[in-house]
Amino acid sequence: MARFVLFPGRHHLLTRFQADYLRQLAEDGSTIVWAVTSANHENTKRNPVPYHRREAAIERFSVQTGLRSVVVPIFDAAPTDAFAEVTLKTITVATGLDLTPSDTLVACSTPEVAKLYELLGFPIAWVEASLDPQPERPWDVLLRLSRGDGTWRELAHPATIDVFERYRLVDTVRTVINDPIIGDEGGLTATRDYRTYVEAFAVAAERKWSAVRQYVEPGRIVDIGCGAGSVLELADREPALYESDLIGVEIARHLYQECLHKKDQGVFRNANVYFYQRNVLGGAIFDERSVDTTLTFALTHEIWSYGQRRASVLEFARRIFEHTAPGGVWINSDVCGPDDPHRSVLLRLTRDDGDNPAAVSAEPSKAYMEKLSTRARLDQFAADFAFPFSYEPVDAETVRIELASAMDFLTRKDYTDNWLSETKEQFCGLSFADWTALLTEVGFTIDPASTSIRNDWVVDNRIAPVASLTDLDGTPLNWPSTHLLAVARRPHNG
Repeated sequence: MARFVLFPGRHHLLTRFQADYLRQLAEDGSTIVWAVTSANHENTKRNPVPYHRREAAIERFSVQTGLRSVVVPIFDAAPTDAFAEVTLKTITVATGLDLTPSDTLVACSTPEVAKLYELLGFPIAWVEASLDPQPERPWDVLLRLSRGDGTWRELAHPATIDVFERYRLVDTVRTVINDPIIGDEGGLTATRDYRTYVEAFAVAAERKWSAVRQYVEPGRIVDIGCGAGSVLELADREPALYESDLIGVEIARHLYQECLHKKDQGVFRNANVYFYQRNVLGGAIFDERSVDTTLTFALTHEIWSYGQRRASVLEFARRIFEHTAPGGVWINSDVCGPDDPHRSVLLRLTRDDGDNPAAVSAEPSKAYMEKLSTRARLDQFAADFAFPFSYEPVDAETVRIELASAMDFLTRKDYTDNWLSETKEQFCGLSFADWTALLTEVGFTIDPASTSIRNDWVVDNRIAPVASLTDLDGTPLNWPSTHLLAVARRPHNG
């Protein structure tokens, strides 16, 4: 007879069958050692119930069944053949119990896990797998709950039912397990060459991920405006995020289909990677307090541009705040306007690097734009830009212009592949100070890591060779910030 019954598992839901089975195993007073795996994960499809609620249900279950129990949290680790050894060592550290094959029976119905303990010499009690036909396992019962099938209560143990009802976990489980409804939205504009965008996303993904990785909270991780899913590919390779849900949301049909193609081709190792085609301007996507990390890259300027400017960005930020779990984070990386956007400056632009036609084109093609000088591109930009601005020629190469308008042009002048699409978007609508005020208004706290950034590669390679910036008296000015990284956290009590 075993002194201990080791019962490893996620234990999100306890069943009436488990109660009867464990009573039989422990009829001579054995202690049930509950090794609750993935204890540091919650709010994901694999792990919808937080550890402290699982522990509460186990303790209540033990009291109601008369079983003597010890509950030990087992934090998630990368998949390993040493899983059984790691679990046993964790139990020893946490409780002082040194479980051995001579005094411990392992209760486990998962063959792959049971095999690891068998290799160490432990005898196995197969729980549900010991019967034919097999009774429903806890996960099967949890799926009944997620489908709205009320018969889950007939199979679940009263301890689980009580904890689920008191802490409103029924709704939480349904929200986390069930997929959002996929919309049928198209792209933002009809003039985009999405092949170019896919290539650009792939090239920039590692840089983006390395800039934000340290701020990502595990759990339910959502990349809104995920493009071709390149950043989620990198998140998928992180062992620490193995138990997380990775969710991509993309409006553009071409990019969404590329995400699905990648998933079908086995690019992602995590089974819980999902993609949804939704318009982020169309309404809430996720339920309140359901997301641990939201990522947005080069998205918010589009919301500004295609929506109602600040009002739309503010509404979007409120939706992000609402769906962020307490302690969760929104990481936003995007273009950014200068700190003093309305400052008048002198912008000198090269004329000898291309053609200088007498008038702008009504239908500027890629080939046409690539032939223009930098100075001529400003005239074409002013004609096509969806956000009207004025400038005053000072001489053949120099104009007097507001700083934000100058930077909007300089950061866009080389986007000839998608010229008519890019000129519908404003990069410099919000400064870093504007962003700080907006996020604070919504309820976020601003992490000290948040900062405005100047892309020196763009300045050194795209702007400075063909342009110069001075004050109105001719004093040279430093190039302003071009991007921002905003790490916005929802307070734990918020």
